[in-house]
Amino acid sequence: MRLKTSHLKEPKHILYFLNSITHKELVSCVGWTTADELYSCSDDHHIMKWNLLTSETTQVVKLPDDIYPIDLHWFPKNIGGKKQSQAESFVLTSSDGKFHLISKIGRVEKSVEAHCGAVLAGRWNYEGTALVTVGEDGQIKIWSKSGMLRSTLAQQGTPVYSVAWGPDSEKVLYTSGKQLIIKPLQPNAKVLQWKAHDGVILKLDWNSVNDLILSAGEDCKYKVWDSYGRLLYSSQPHDYPITSVAWGPDGELFAVGSFHTLRLCDKTGWSYALEKPNTGSIFNIAWSTDGTQIAGACGNGHVIFAHVVEQRWEWKNFEITLTKRRTMEVRNVINDAVDLLEFRDRVIKASLNYGHLVVSTSLQCYVFSTKNWNTPLIFDLKEGTVSLILQAERHFLLIDGGGIYLYSYEGRLISSPKFSGMRTDVLNAQTVSLSNDILAIKDKADEKVIYLFEALSGKPLGDGKPLTHKTEITEIALDQKGLTNERKIVFIDKNRDLYITSVKRFGKEQKIIKIGTMAHTLAWNDTSNILCGLQDTRFTVWYYPNTVYVDKDLLPKTLYEKDASEFSKNPQIVRFVGNQATIRRADGSLIHLNISPYPAILHEYVSSSKWEDAVRLCRFVKDQTMWACLAAMAVANKDMTTAEIAYASIGDIDKVQYINSIKELPSKESRMAHILLFSGNIQDAEMLLLQAGLIYQAIQVNINLYNWDRALELAVKHKTHVDTVLGYRQKFLEDFGKKETSKRFLQYAEGLDVDWDKIKAKIEMEIAKERERAAATPAVRASVTVQR
Repeated sequence: MRLKTSHLKEPKHILYFLNSITHKELVSCVGWTTADELYSCSDDHHIMKWNLLTSETTQVVKLPDDIYPIDLHWFPKNIGGKKQSQAESFVLTSSDGKFHLISKIGRVEKSVEAHCGAVLAGRWNYEGTALVTVGEDGQIKIWSKSGMLRSTLAQQGTPVYSVAWGPDSEKVLYTSGKQLIIKPLQPNAKVLQWKAHDGVILKLDWNSVNDLILSAGEDCKYKVWDSYGRLLYSSQPHDYPITSVAWGPDGELFAVGSFHTLRLCDKTGWSYALEKPNTGSIFNIAWSTDGTQIAGACGNGHVIFAHVVEQRWEWKNFEITLTKRRTMEVRNVINDAVDLLEFRDRVIKASLNYGHLVVSTSLQCYVFSTKNWNTPLIFDLKEGTVSLILQAERHFLLIDGGGIYLYSYEGRLISSPKFSGMRTDVLNAQTVSLSNDILAIKDKADEKVIYLFEALSGKPLGDGKPLTHKTEITEIALDQKGLTNERKIVFIDKNRDLYITSVKRFGKEQKIIKIGTMAHTLAWNDTSNILCGLQDTRFTVWYYPNTVYVDKDLLPKTLYEKDASEFSKNPQIVRFVGNQATIRRADGSLIHLNISPYPAILHEYVSSSKWEDAVRLCRFVKDQTMWACLAAMAVANKDMTTAEIAYASIGDIDKVQYINSIKELPSKESRMAHILLFSGNIQDAEMLLLQAGLIYQAIQVNINLYNWDRALELAVKHKTHVDTVLGYRQKFLEDFGKKETSKRFLQYAEGLDVDWDKIKAKIEMEIAKERERAAATPAVRASVTVQR
């Protein structure tokens, strides 16, 4: 990926003197109205409009000679859920201590005395309901939409050079010398402050999508921080101070400007491209609304434009490169065949996965099959600025400023999920996940909540209740294979703990189980439900994450771990296709890790119920990890014969004995219940026994688990075996030399003598009744295999 830069031979911002001598005046700020129209302001007092489609430059207005512009920010387009096609007004800060509200046609609607000394920066919040300004007087002020002062948020002893709103518009980030400060709008809320640079901080930016902070200073470095003030990346010192930084709209890229320097960087900090244009210092950088191009305000009077080109997408044997704004090159690395894809409009976003290339331009969406590049399916977009494309095997997702749209690969609109307070402008690949049947979206308003939707209907899943965690969630991912009722979602929370849970939401609260710690990136495999992630200094593969719901003790035996210290600090998993995981290091280089192909083959055999083939495969590989995976898979699928073989192979003799005891149980309901008990599903096991009328067996299960209160509750409710419960309870207390203290047990024990002969006779009678019932049932093969 690189930048293709351009600027006019002669600058448009020139100051003319009476004797016809011209002087190039620095351009102080720039701002885009649409993806093809830019406004620029300069010390020559002119506001210029640049049309990139016609290459025309026109003067919008000449400001009074005492107004020297410093910063410009367009009023946001998304207001109250309505999206305008383009911005209609902007705020302009100036050196005379005022800010000016100016319409698109150049009319100054209002000028407001704001600060003593220059107003160094001004920013609208994301809703357009408030404006923040900072100045040389060290004050940070909040204003209403109409320019009325609401509050003075803070007072510093030094000039405040830059300011940004937090993603939720509830906090403000600003500079104070070498310090960065995050101050909430609430009066008594905690203020976060830290030393960020060794020199004065000149510029900062806070992205609403990835929640990361950029800072740049006179120490000639730019840095990336998270919203808690933790350093994620620090650049090497440049030759000159960094005078501008700006995030791309989707939070995947950012641009850095300095003297004769323009740099394009990944969100993790490493540099894609470095350009050395003859521009002087670049004082201000603005990204176009579609994220395809950059404009820079230059010290020598120029406005520099840079287009992002040569993005690359890879999938299996295909490599696709955006060679020009409207041209892609497809290369098949197996036979070196090359295809050129031409588009009518410039390419904004693209995604390559599951045998399809999906490309969005400014007006249309193209869907190519990797089997035929010549005949794409084309349909018009409701709104051109697509911010995210996600693919699953059967369909794909488009997100733009207007909503979320799910399309089939034939171009048919499947659904358009919605929830209250939805903000599509802050969604990215870490907060949205798509599978063949489920769509998961992390809420931005409450970051502990994940909304789940049926992909085909767009309706909330199950009972409509979202999945809720105890702390804020940072990244989510749905598994891609298997049945809908077995679908799992994994997520990382702000403590970097990794959790897994089922997406089934029918009244009963699903267990959320922790399976990893210090995790910061993860990915599901595209062909089987194998998960990989980076935990601190280890690369970990969970060959069968569902093990935690079957047999927790087995989970460590189903993992593959590798030392990840060679990947340097903060590596990211790019993709996990087939048996290869691709990881990007902090310096931008890619590392390909191959994992064993056998677990994926085992998944395939189990999904097809080829248990004998699965056993043969494990015997061939002779790996304890494979046997552990097979044991968990067999129990999950209720195939106890295979489970017995697998547990025996890994030496879990106690579990083999328990499986044998299950096989000796007389009725299939009892066997099913004990298989559920084996997996720790006590409530389900009890419910199954009660539904089958096996009251004594349900009571005995609770006695065996020492759930005394529940055992007594069942006995009293069904008016049977109260003496049995009291007898076992009495024996339990005698063994430990303790006396009964429970009022409930004392109440029922009054006047009741425990007769063990009578209890044993009743138990034998219950077992005989169960055997007779099982014998009377037609000898059909149960859904559970419990015999050799």
